[in-house]
Order: sequence, then C-alpha cells, then structure tokens
Amino acid sequence: MFARTNRLLLRPGWMEDAPALARAIGDEAVVRNLLHAPWPYGLEDAEQFLSSFYDPAQPQFLIFSRTRGAPRLVGGCGIHDDGRGGHELGYWIARPCWGLGFATEAAQALMQVARASGIGPVHAAHFVDNPASGHVLRKIGFRSTGRIERRHSIGRGADVDCLLFEQDEGRAMMRDSAIELYPDALAA
Repeated sequence: MFARTNRLLLRPGWMEDAPALARAIGDEAVVRNLLHAPWPYGLEDAEQFLSSFYDPAQPQFLIFSRTRGAPRLVGGCGIHDDGRGGHELGYWIARPCWGLGFATEAAQALMQVARASGIGPVHAAHFVDNPASGHVLRKIGFRSTGRIERRHSIGRGADVDCLLFEQDEGRAMMRDSAIELYPDALAA
C-alpha cells in the first residue's frame, strides 16, 4: 500500500533507497529518539532494514517529500508489534526537515492506513526528553495515559523513560479527505 498527502508520499522502502536512508537516519540526533535503530547507522543497517519481510499487518513506510523538485527521502514511519499483542506507531524525520509538519502529516496518513487495513487499536510512546514527539501524537488524536515505562534504546545503549499514549478518537485532528491510499505502485 501507498499513501499520498498534499506534500508527502509514503511507500515501502526499496533496496535502491538504502544510500538515501542511511544518510537521512544516520544522524545521532535522529537515532537517539528511536528504540530499534543502532548508532552509528550505516549503509549495511539500511540494507538490512530494507530487506526485512514486509507484513501488511505492520506497515512500514519511507516518507518522501513531493514538493520542490524530485521526491526526496525525509523520514520513515510504521506500525509494529509491541511484543504484547498490540500495535505501536513509530516515526522519525531527518533533522533538516524538523519543524515542517512532516511527522504530523505522515503519522495522520499512517493512521488512515491502519484504519483502512483493520489494524487497531494503536498506541504510541515517546522518550521523556523528546517532547516534540508528544506534540505530534496529541495533534493526531492520541492522549497521554499518564504512565511512564522504561524501554531500551539500541542507539543510546541505555534504558530510557518513555511516556505512553493511547488513541483518543474524539480528539483526533484527522483530515482523511486530504490523504489518498493506493493498494499498489500502479495506482500511485
């Protein structure tokens, strides 16, 4: 599946994306906010991620900007198994693109993909020292549970406090009409 918003294209990653992926995520300021990415992050890490099996019940997308010339990789997002039988939302944006609203736009599109695919409920978390991520989650219809959980960050090599969030459909700021979903590459 693909998703398209006013400014972004979300699609599965392809092996030819490996160099751009390694450059975009290979920034310690980005990796330190992720659970599963190693630091340093290099081409082999990107290739390993891109060669992993794609499961429609756990959509993983690269995020490409569709404005100002040729599409360029600006981040990634996905829904993964939380290890407890649930689904968790995750996303990252390359540092040069922070503050442009790409995380919110991509996460909104991803949540529409989840709804269209029957995935749910979805929860989320962010490191306590990354409040910008909490702001994104609130904008797309999540609310804090008030609980904190220690999780291991591979990139930091340490356990880190995370604030836990759950969906709050009553407060969602979804603009699904601005998001187009395509079941395969031929429709995009």
